[in-house]
Amino acid sequence: MKKDALYYGGYLQLGKILDAQYPVSFEKGNEPAHDEMLFIIIHQAYELWFKQILFELDYVMGIFNKEHINDNAEDLNLVRHRLRRVISILQLLNQQVNILDTMTPLDFLEFRNLLTPSSGFQSKQFRLIEARLGLELEKRHHKDYYKRTNEGGFTKNDYEDITETEHLPTLVQLVNKWLERIPFFREDFWVSYQPKTADPGSKEFFWHDYREIYRAGLTERESNKIQDFDYVFFEKKPAGYIQEQLETLRGHFSPAAMRAALFIMLYRDFPMFQTSYQVLDSLIEIDHLMSNWRHKHLIMVRRMIGMRVGTGNTSGAGYLEGALSKHYVYRDLAGLSTYLIERKKLPQLPDELIKNLGFVM
Repeated sequence: MKKDALYYGGYLQLGKILDAQYPVSFEKGNEPAHDEMLFIIIHQAYELWFKQILFELDYVMGIFNKEHINDNAEDLNLVRHRLRRVISILQLLNQQVNILDTMTPLDFLEFRNLLTPSSGFQSKQFRLIEARLGLELEKRHHKDYYKRTNEGGFTKNDYEDITETEHLPTLVQLVNKWLERIPFFREDFWVSYQPKTADPGSKEFFWHDYREIYRAGLTERESNKIQDFDYVFFEKKPAGYIQEQLETLRGHFSPAAMRAALFIMLYRDFPMFQTSYQVLDSLIEIDHLMSNWRHKHLIMVRRMIGMRVGTGNTSGAGYLEGALSKHYVYRDLAGLSTYLIERKKLPQLPDELIKNLGFVM
């Protein structure tokens, strides 16, 4: 039997997609609200892009889950490429809020009460994105909101899917393991290195030198940053710091991973580190764009409903404001800029290592 020729509308399943908008206000007995169509299409577009983000993250996590990642092969370059695509999608989603802002608060009120108790909070895909990136339940604002299947919460199936994802390895955990495995502190790479401040027998001679350069560059008002440095990179807890303060300095990454990440940032001009640096920078950018999205959502909600309760029985703008400040995943990496020094003051790397950081001739 001859197969029908592929047709644009059939390939894209446009019949299903374009017939998937059912404004509640258009139902019999209600007064049609013109802007409900816009509201539905905007959120459906969000969900389609969320699906693509999850697709890209699945690929990235598959690479990072490998026991060995070859920086000279396509693996890391494709990770960089997929993460840059996620960034482009998130930039688009942030711009899409501007279209929703063409709806006025009075326009929204024409159909808002008909939406109760549904809420954007119930977006399963957005919760899966957060979970796969590495946002932990215990660190969420109002964590009790996320574990409920009552009115305004998740369906039983969505709840179970989100919970299952939360118990799987996350991207932040996989990146941490990757950083810990980076081999550029092998002894044979540092044979000719001449320590300036440390005992030559010390395993951390480079970092002793770097620490002294960093300390010497701090102003008097910044002098306490050397204590932060010692905790972030060597697990030396400063006296008087409470746990919450320590978590703002380093939460998801080990000291070894943080040293590797800082080393990549410092020497990113070497060919071997350029892709690794772009991967780390992309993760920081994704975190920032997720925060921007939450901020735009917060401003939009305040404009639309002020301080009223959300349709899903959350605290509305109050909840969004708390999530904005707490829901960072890659804060550790973003904070590495605190510990940079001037390029001209960077310790000179030994020849054995430099040979392994360039292109193979």
